[in-house]
Amino acid sequence: MHRERAIDIGIALGVFVLTVATLASGGVSSDEEARSLDALGVLLAACTALPLLARRSAPLAAFAVAAAASIAINLLEYPAGPPIGATVALFFVGLYGDRSRVSGRTTALVVGLFFLTHVFAAGVGRDQFPAVPALFGALVWGGAWVLGDRVRLRRERVANLEERARNAERETARERRLAAAEERTRIARDLHDSAGHAINVILVHAGAARLLAEKDPAQSREALATIESLARETLTEIDGLVRALREDEDGPQAPIGLAALDGLVQRHRDAGLDVDVEVTGDRRILPPATDQAAYRILQESLTNALRHGTGRAEVSLAYDVDRVEIQVENPAQPDGASPAGHGIVGMRERASLLGGTVAYEALNGRFRVHAVLPCRGEDR
Repeated sequence: MHRERAIDIGIALGVFVLTVATLASGGVSSDEEARSLDALGVLLAACTALPLLARRSAPLAAFAVAAAASIAINLLEYPAGPPIGATVALFFVGLYGDRSRVSGRTTALVVGLFFLTHVFAAGVGRDQFPAVPALFGALVWGGAWVLGDRVRLRRERVANLEERARNAERETARERRLAAAEERTRIARDLHDSAGHAINVILVHAGAARLLAEKDPAQSREALATIESLARETLTEIDGLVRALREDEDGPQAPIGLAALDGLVQRHRDAGLDVDVEVTGDRRILPPATDQAAYRILQESLTNALRHGTGRAEVSLAYDVDRVEIQVENPAQPDGASPAGHGIVGMRERASLLGGTVAYEALNGRFRVHAVLPCRGEDR
């Protein structure tokens, strides 16, 4: 604010000094019959400059006052010279004025009337029509107005480009935050699935080791070894997921997928679940998101079969052109708890994020999970 006020004062002072110097030197034509500079002339020169202090808030009014003072200088036969104050004020009319149609017509009318009055005053003061000064004045005033308008248009374009850049930056930052939040949600879901699966398998093996500790020490030690191996593997997976949450990591961890299906099935077989796997179609590399979702759905389904089933599960994995279908079916315990809990909700969330579906059915003592995941854009 103080800087703008200092600039306004500097412009007004410069116009005042130039106007006084022009009047004192006899104008551009050095007219000897012209009126000498006196206190009234200095006052009128000040009146052409002081309105410029209001050039930002009321540019048209500032022009009108400056032009009226310039007209008075001509009527009182002071030395002829360019209307410096009015010209500078007209530049700021173009720079700061309202661009609406009504305001534009009003400005054109006011400027035209003051120009004609200025030419008339110059003719009265010189007893002749000032043809050359009139043409020169038209060019100067018109040029000042157009120049101010062009500067304003350029400022508006620059401001518009800067605003677009800021909006694009904000949008990029917002998308980055959303992507980070989605990634953290996915990692949290993976942590839940991995830990839940490991705990359930460890629970089964721990129970078997306890029961076989005296009857069959060898099988008991084998169950404990499986617990140790699974715990180590799960800790490694959880450690990778947690590292992916840290901002100082070089990049995301490689997601687990159907390439680890054999190990997943073997762990459940070691836990006592008889798993039969059937794969149809051309087995191929899936998009990472689909690959990981398919693995987690199979993992959760087999965990449910281990906890709530009777010791057997049938897995069907079918590759189609643009999708992969997963089905896990197992006999359910007669009075067991329903497996349709948080695990099913998590599987549905994973599938829906990819545009797929997960459905389950409990009928005739059997529980079935059926998932369809799209896999467009995969590498073939």
